[in-house]
Amino acid sequence: MGSPPKNVGILAMEIYFPPTCIQQEVLEAHDGVSKGKYTIGLGQDCMAFCDEVEDVISMSMTAVTSLLEKYGVDPKQIGRLEVGSETVLDKSKSIKTFLMPIFEKHGNTDIEGVDSTNACYGGTAALFNCVNWVESNSWDRRYGLVVCTDSAVYAEGPARPTGGAAAIAMLIGPNAPIVFESKLRASHMSHVYDFYKPNLASEYPVVDGKLSQTCYLMALDSCYNSFCTKYEKLEGKQFSVADADYFVFHSPYNKLVQKSFARLLFNDFSRNASSIDEAAKEKLASFSSLTIDESYQSRDLEKASQQVAKVFYDTKVQPSTLIPKQVGNMYTASIYAAFASLLHNKSSTLAGQRVILFSYGSGLSATMFSLRLNEAQHPFSLSNIKTVMNVSEKLKSRNEVCHSLFNEVHLMVGFYYHNCELKYL
Repeated sequence: MGSPPKNVGILAMEIYFPPTCIQQEVLEAHDGVSKGKYTIGLGQDCMAFCDEVEDVISMSMTAVTSLLEKYGVDPKQIGRLEVGSETVLDKSKSIKTFLMPIFEKHGNTDIEGVDSTNACYGGTAALFNCVNWVESNSWDRRYGLVVCTDSAVYAEGPARPTGGAAAIAMLIGPNAPIVFESKLRASHMSHVYDFYKPNLASEYPVVDGKLSQTCYLMALDSCYNSFCTKYEKLEGKQFSVADADYFVFHSPYNKLVQKSFARLLFNDFSRNASSIDEAAKEKLASFSSLTIDESYQSRDLEKASQQVAKVFYDTKVQPSTLIPKQVGNMYTASIYAAFASLLHNKSSTLAGQRVILFSYGSGLSATMFSLRLNEAQHPFSLSNIKTVMNVSEKLKSRNEVCHSLFNEVHLMVGFYYHNCELKYL
């Protein structure tokens, strides 16, 4: 049987996002909103989008084939393939099945797993499934492969600037450079209609923006408090923001990431944690009497907590914001694109460090979990993951388009979607 697997986690990563994009400043000008509404108000710089010859399947195929080739992985060595997506192409047939020809031509059809769906959380569910499989008695000593793929498209209006598109592939196995601390994981699940897609003839969601932001922060509070409790039981000491090197958040837009990290500092204040010094206590003291519901709506608290969090944010969060700000909301791929940004920016200094991730999907499902990073052997090393992803070149080589072309493509893709004529590459 062999010894049980150790240091199970992410061995390799690859990311693909469309080469077509539009600057948020261009959208501001076209929409006639105040300058900075999208770039400062949302915290976004640019947005990628699929043209008429791309979709979630073609993006997934690109990410998977590139990962296998660049890391030298034999397709026969994949034993589980899980896809996370909320971009519905078929009410029955999984996206995973469209990826199987990559493996079938190598004689491998013995691959477990299908799709996981719950808004932006499906990729995390798929990832946990693969990690749990490798750690279980069912593992057949082959690799797991996770794909997160989505095209986030909104009707013309205030939500459209929060779109985006990407696919991320992650190889799962033992002796990984990115190791799951599986006992440090806390979830929050509940029933809410903050974002949903009841009309299957349209790719556009129904969104209650204010409720969705409150649900995100509520789930963050719940996960963080449970995470801290589990950490304290395991380690015998209190956890605070200071006890992790980096934090990575699901990023519908960057301003929410800023608010979310500040919320952790307010939680630390409420728990009298070590991350809060006397100056921070003075700034936050006047908000201690707020009820939980009041705290979610208080602009003054939001402003004060972001001031307190600023020094931590710049070092612990900002390195993970590059791709989400440049590509937009990628739904299931969003949090892992943020993690890819961290690897891109800090790969040479990450060995031995702890990264806390918060994954959120409307409806709602959320989990906070912990990763430990090590500099493992080539090709499965942090430095090689950065090299393979080649984020700088991918961003640099994109084609920026004008609003008329952007709008034309959205109308065309919407027509294909409505008539069930999506073209698979």
